[in-house]
Amino acid sequence: MTLVDRVGLWCEIAGGHRSQRSAIFLDRDGVIIEDTDYLGRADDLRMIPGAAQAIARCNRLGIPVVLISNQSGIGRGFYIWKDFEAVQAALVAALAREGAHLDAVLACAYHADAQGPYRVAEHSWRKPKPGMIWEASKQMGLDLANSWVIGDRASDLAAGRAASLRGGVLVTTGHGKNEQGAALAIADERFIVKVSPDLADAIEVPIALACGVQR
Repeated sequence: MTLVDRVGLWCEIAGGHRSQRSAIFLDRDGVIIEDTDYLGRADDLRMIPGAAQAIARCNRLGIPVVLISNQSGIGRGFYIWKDFEAVQAALVAALAREGAHLDAVLACAYHADAQGPYRVAEHSWRKPKPGMIWEASKQMGLDLANSWVIGDRASDLAAGRAASLRGGVLVTTGHGKNEQGAALAIADERFIVKVSPDLADAIEVPIALACGVQR
């Protein structure tokens, strides 16, 4: 396992850090894979169409792709870290079949309504807090000012704004259809917010605006 505090914080960074590169931070459930409500079985993983190909496009452009995921299902006792690890292995395999990979994976199991040692309110890693983004940046030397976050909840984008990213894209897969108003309200003069139908469309926003690459 890759638990940095031996309890509730997962951090796995691939080799070959790209110093001072802008990154794309991705939520997992509802963005890359179907949100099945506390996914704890690898057999239940279902990829969202086009998501793997979108990540592969970022890989080809040399843009670090960092997965940041709240995992309160662990804290609530619905599954354990070994189950999360199995789901992640299935995701890695599904991405590899499309020539795609993740450069880092961070997850937080702490929650105000969790059990035992996982019961921590407003943990600095749990979105909308920016802790996972900051940890990835510290270990990978990322350029946060030109990085983006993509998620299906306003809290995903709020974490990006708190980390001083360039902007965020809400996808309307997963919970996104019901989060548009809250997500758009996060925008201000320094944080751009866009809405896209899915990850394949969403990645074109940061690629064009932050990375200077056209479709």
